[in-house]
Amino acid sequence: MPPCAALSLVGLLLLTLVSSEPADSSLDDLTNRNADFGARLYRAVCSRTDDNVFLSTFTLSAALLALLSAANGSTQEQLLQGLTLTGLDPQTLPDLFQTLSAGVQQGSAAMTLKQGVAVFPAQGVQVSPSYLDLLQTKFGGSVMNVAYAAPPEAAEAINLWAEEMTGDQVQELVPDPEPQTQLLLATAAFDCILSLAVRFSPSFNESLTQDERFYVGKYHVVMVPMMFRADKYFLAYDRSLKAGVLKLPMAGGAAMLVVLPDEDVDVTAVEEEMTGEKIQAWIRQLKKT
Repeated sequence: MPPCAALSLVGLLLLTLVSSEPADSSLDDLTNRNADFGARLYRAVCSRTDDNVFLSTFTLSAALLALLSAANGSTQEQLLQGLTLTGLDPQTLPDLFQTLSAGVQQGSAAMTLKQGVAVFPAQGVQVSPSYLDLLQTKFGGSVMNVAYAAPPEAAEAINLWAEEMTGDQVQELVPDPEPQTQLLLATAAFDCILSLAVRFSPSFNESLTQDERFYVGKYHVVMVPMMFRADKYFLAYDRSLKAGVLKLPMAGGAAMLVVLPDEDVDVTAVEEEMTGEKIQAWIRQLKKT
């Protein structure tokens, strides 16, 4: 599996674990559960592809929580289980997530995190005013009726929303939807973390980047472009996983954790052990070296 996959996961989870700085136990619990969901989702996606993976798990959590707020019975229970939120009161989740989201947005303001959630019902399908208010106030979402009977028109409306939410970075969120579609839940996210070359603080000199060996596993070595910069950084080492952890500061006060397995360690072995609690432990162990 390419190395960028592991870096992307940690960088995204760090937005929830560090930037939000939970102030109470319930918010801290939601933060860790959200990180666990992100890690599980990441492992599931990576197990099906050898391509690089970059997931905005926080944005997906927002969308599924918005869906959970409109569900009940077995559907609600399944969503709670899937989001690693079993045992929590669904009625309290919108307020908790709003607080968590505000902390993430504030902590990464300079990274211009752009994300959105929208519900696209078919024409004639009505959304209750109370749910519309909850979607807008707690999740920053919106509702727009579209004509699924005319798939190209429906796709154009949905893709236009995605373009507006991401500053034209996501231009084709969906192809032509099925004419029988009654409702579509959409998420879109774009973060300047994708523009890594100009967002590290201090920045890396691009001219020093050169191809070097990366050990995916003991017998699997690939050549990848590696950046170089000599400085003192916060580092930690996980002896149980035989992996180093490097904190890279970024513009706006956010940071990325880079996980560096030892040469004889398979990357997937580290990924399988990654949880919110594990990442929190790494953060506590970081020391400037």
